[in-house]
Amino acid sequence: MASARAAGRAGAAVALALLALLLCAAGDAGCRLLTVADLFDRVIRHSGRIHSLSTALYAELEKHFPPRDNELGKPARKCHTSGMLTPNGKEYAQKIPREELTHLILKLLQAWKEPLSHFNQHIEHHQELPDDSLSKAKQISNMVHELKTGVEKVTEKMQSMGIISNSLNGMASSETADLSISNEANMMSDSDFIHCFRRDSNKVQSYLKILKCRIMPENSC
Repeated sequence: MASARAAGRAGAAVALALLALLLCAAGDAGCRLLTVADLFDRVIRHSGRIHSLSTALYAELEKHFPPRDNELGKPARKCHTSGMLTPNGKEYAQKIPREELTHLILKLLQAWKEPLSHFNQHIEHHQELPDDSLSKAKQISNMVHELKTGVEKVTEKMQSMGIISNSLNGMASSETADLSISNEANMMSDSDFIHCFRRDSNKVQSYLKILKCRIMPENSC
């Protein structure tokens, strides 16, 4: 457990260093050199790291907790974010207004903050899991919080430049309050939970890439 905590601290330090580069002080000369494209690249890389960690953790959970005989063939539990309307595929996501797509990214991240925190506390009691798995769970929880903060800062930058409107300011964060503490998330098996999170983390990364491309079409993506 001690090595898990040490690994978690090391991972958190790397993530915080990345976040510090993104969220530098307004008066810092280095900040003025960062373009919107630079900021997007940083949150996209951060989201990619989260998705990679969740994929690795899912494989480890499947290995240590294979389905019991009476669970084989049963459909996976419905994800607690399944009620959210999210576009499937690049074609549909490209048709959503920039402000709505930005809001959707923030809603997905908000919806996972509390469940991930509860999951991290719960998984610490699995003595049979290796320290590295516990470390991944801790890193994921921390990094989702950091990514949401980073996306909020990128949003503020886009608003200040007139790239998107300020309509997001009027969207209440309470929309996802009930979603984020959903009993569905807390009742899922560990592997189902991470499976659902991995699916949504992939959506977040895809939507961020699409949003960047729509704002900067010169990238030909």
